[in-house]
Amino acid sequence: MLLKDKIALVTGGSRGIGRRTALLFAEEGATVIFTDIQENDASRETLAELQKFSPKSMFIASNAADYEETLKVAETVQKEFGRLDALVNNAGITRDNLLLRMQPKDWDLVIEVNLRSVFNFCKAFTPMMLKQRSGSIINTASVVGVNGNAGQCNYSASKAGIIGFSKSLAKEVGSRGIRCNAIAPGLIESAMTQAMPKEAREKWLAEIPLRRPGTDLDIARTSLFLASDLSEYITGQVICIDGGVSL
Repeated sequence: MLLKDKIALVTGGSRGIGRRTALLFAEEGATVIFTDIQENDASRETLAELQKFSPKSMFIASNAADYEETLKVAETVQKEFGRLDALVNNAGITRDNLLLRMQPKDWDLVIEVNLRSVFNFCKAFTPMMLKQRSGSIINTASVVGVNGNAGQCNYSASKAGIIGFSKSLAKEVGSRGIRCNAIAPGLIESAMTQAMPKEAREKWLAEIPLRRPGTDLDIARTSLFLASDLSEYITGQVICIDGGVSL
């Protein structure tokens, strides 16, 4: 198992990519803490699945954009486990619109949730990793943070910010054995993409060199690699998981 005896934390872990990442980490031997803004059926179901692999796995209700709440998460992890080996900053939202129609509140909210949450968790947990002289931080960016996308100025800016942040943090903490990388998912299969009209879906797939959509498992496997010792000499990188769209 690639993460045997490791402690990992995934933000936004109740559903989607975060949930699949948390479950894969647990399957590979990690004890997983995951957060989301509130406890609900999704978080309870995810926790039950995680505890089949690791009984000590836990859920913490926390607003990732709130620094004080994030500090409480770090305090809990320190008290319960005394260390953190892998941090996956996955929490994020979209509020898409053309810039001319975008409301300032939608700009502020996306930047706060997507970018500030990464700052919050990295700032809260870096001291723990510095003390243990090890750790892997995986920040979820997006291919639109690399290439941009019409109608997503706020989202693109937040994800581009995550990329710059990750590269800078990698330089700050590398000498203490801590790695920091960003992953940049492309278009991922979802209920929304499955409901697309046939012609629109075919056009979308034709733009992907691998000719298939990505899945949450594709993203989770990349995070698994970065969290494991297989990537122990990789830091400051942006890995696009997009089937070749960003080529």
